[in-house]
Amino acid sequence: MHLNHIFLLIDWALFIEKLVLIIVVVMGSLLVAMYSTYAERKVAAFMQDRVGPNRAGPFGILQPVADGVKLFFKEEIVPNFSSKFLFILGPCLAMLTAMMIGAVIPWGDKIHLFGRDISLQIADVNIGILYVFGIVSLGVYGIMIGGWASNNKFSLLGAMRAASQIVSYELAMGISLIALLMITGTLSLNEMVVQQKDHWWNIFKQPLGFLIFLICAFAETNRTPFDLPEAENELIGGYHAEYSSMKLGFYLFSEYINMFLSGAVMATLYFGGYDIPFVNDANLVHNIGVNWLAILEGTVFFIKICCFIFLFMWVRWTVPRFRYDQLMNLGWKILLPLALFNMLVTGALILLKQNHWHF
Repeated sequence: MHLNHIFLLIDWALFIEKLVLIIVVVMGSLLVAMYSTYAERKVAAFMQDRVGPNRAGPFGILQPVADGVKLFFKEEIVPNFSSKFLFILGPCLAMLTAMMIGAVIPWGDKIHLFGRDISLQIADVNIGILYVFGIVSLGVYGIMIGGWASNNKFSLLGAMRAASQIVSYELAMGISLIALLMITGTLSLNEMVVQQKDHWWNIFKQPLGFLIFLICAFAETNRTPFDLPEAENELIGGYHAEYSSMKLGFYLFSEYINMFLSGAVMATLYFGGYDIPFVNDANLVHNIGVNWLAILEGTVFFIKICCFIFLFMWVRWTVPRFRYDQLMNLGWKILLPLALFNMLVTGALILLKQNHWHF
């Protein structure tokens, strides 16, 4: 097939729609991550009865811009015996894997523009949750490469410690989701949202599964009390030992992007996604139209995500950090058995329900 024939077969309208949506999601994630640093300082200041950032711009709203400029122009120190390629690859991989999760999240239902119905989801794949887990697993490599590239054994040990934490909590997280998949019967995130719009949210069907998933999400995003990669005062935490300037900023930014997208995943799985609570969307669309409904649904979805972001920050400034042995005991001896118990009970209830209907 000639190249000209390939160009003729491409649906250019669909291509432009997805390209614009990708740009909006990526830039939106970066903007939210940037101002999450400002919000975290303000939340911490409120909890500690102090002012917080208030010099750069009105109410300090330009503080993230000042931080970014400072990181960009700050002198970068690269270890002499480090692998230059891996030293760059680590933070880039951390940023890339953080942003790729947004590709399968349904940010809304659809909008109608230029005579077309445009879906507000980049890729509606029928194995969306498996894609999320695959990308989350790739994030481990960014941390491992960051500790290995410095040619520093202490950085490598810190990276291995952080990676083992993430891998161990991924297991409990995955098993907690099996119970949810047994109830919904689908791996598509969009289909899960559609089911919750018509029935109860999954948080009411799987409260224990959500609690396990939430705790594991803290561990996956390296947030307190699971922030061993950031515990540079007590431990040599991988990339914190040798990275500086914008490369360190990439790692820190990826954490906030992960926090934002983890909130989006949890809101999608357990809190109806873009579903508006206590409102019949089918009736509302006749009164305000498809586009205004999409804007309203997107706003509600963003509010749900912001609630999770605030929870991440609240826990960080109120809960002390675990020791490493406590952290691993929680993952292997408590969360993993609870996830297995939740899965078995859910399966038993589904089986009993089916047999009751049969009789």
